[in-house]
Amino acid sequence: MADQDVVTGGPPLVGCVVALPETRELDKLAELLEAEGARAWRCPLVAILDAPDPRPIEAWLRELSSGQLTDVIFLTGEGVRRLMAVAERFGHRADVVAALGRVRKITRGPKPARALKELGMGPDLAAAVPTSRGIMDELGALDLRAHHVGLQLYGEEPSLELRAFIEAAGAKVSVVAPYVYAPGSDIPKVIALIGEMAAGRVDVIAFTSASQVDRLFDVAREHGMDAALERAWAQVRVAAIGPVAVEALRRHGVEAAIVPERAYVMKRLVGAIVASVRQEAVAHPA
Repeated sequence: MADQDVVTGGPPLVGCVVALPETRELDKLAELLEAEGARAWRCPLVAILDAPDPRPIEAWLRELSSGQLTDVIFLTGEGVRRLMAVAERFGHRADVVAALGRVRKITRGPKPARALKELGMGPDLAAAVPTSRGIMDELGALDLRAHHVGLQLYGEEPSLELRAFIEAAGAKVSVVAPYVYAPGSDIPKVIALIGEMAAGRVDVIAFTSASQVDRLFDVAREHGMDAALERAWAQVRVAAIGPVAVEALRRHGVEAAIVPERAYVMKRLVGAIVASVRQEAVAHPA
């Protein structure tokens, strides 16, 4: 355990095993943790794939580039990048970038804001709390009557509550789902992860999306590992990068013990893990 190494002045996470269900930025997150002395267990629980049918995405991009959309809500950075990749393939990139410069851009969290920065622009309105409810809180102060809002979905999640809120405010909504989630690690690896967690051989598991949480519980249910996963939560410190992952855990009856206080990004998540381990070491010295 890392606790024993903190008092000796070594890296704070030496001896600490951190399970990483992350996919897209897995290596980046692992490197940040390994720099603090941790052993990163890579176990990506979901894969991110292009939507199988690009035609609805191209149609949505045409709505944007032709000036039909007045506002665009980006829920994820992955969504921004996948949309631009489709625009590139269909030869519309310049038109889409120009159109994004004209519409009001609304973001949920730092990742879509960072993806927009890659295009030379930023959000016009950012949710103070990076959740769909946070988006609704921001939209509540706006007059959306007669507006046409483009909404980029989180994977294939329909965001029904957010869509209903926008429509109730008098706006039309056009949704787009530029990517889908698919199983990541193979089943034996996920089962092994659950077993190691239940046995107390994993110190921290760090969730960076709701889909990772749901996938872990799905595998446990489908393969008779429910009881083992239930035991695991008493053995492992649960970290979540932000409110969306926290809420997903709560739906399954699990409270995240480690959450960054602000700026829900990888570095802050690692910092929160380090702080938690240090606090535990002080409270329970070896």
